[in-house]
Amino acid sequence: MNYKVYAIGNKIEKFYSDAIKEYQKRLSKFCNITFSSYKNSHKIPFQKMNKYYKIKISPKGKSLSSEELAEKIKEFELTGITDILIIIGNEKIHCSDTLSISSMKMSLGLTSTIFFEQLYRAYKILNNEPYHK
Repeated sequence: MNYKVYAIGNKIEKFYSDAIKEYQKRLSKFCNITFSSYKNSHKIPFQKMNKYYKIKISPKGKSLSSEELAEKIKEFELTGITDILIIIGNEKIHCSDTLSISSMKMSLGLTSTIFFEQLYRAYKILNNEPYHK
């Protein structure tokens, strides 16, 4: 599975960036994942993203449990969806799906970090590995 995660908005604090990098490292044994932050969506090369299944992370989206997120990833794999674009921080971009981390408004860095943590947790569930050591 290939993920591109785009965070759109204000600069992300270093401690969040460090946490995201740690989760990227952990996720590398399960999937390919990149993270990029943009001040606004005008810089994103959407024309090159036609093959990607696009998911927006928004407080207005559908809330999933960790197990449901794992199941959604499994469904993507079974249906041949291998390239996923995650958009965090821009409500105006049209996506195929909208998911929620929380109905509360959070900073871009926190939302991005929690998304990475939940994706990591979902892969641990899919691989029948314990999450907490």
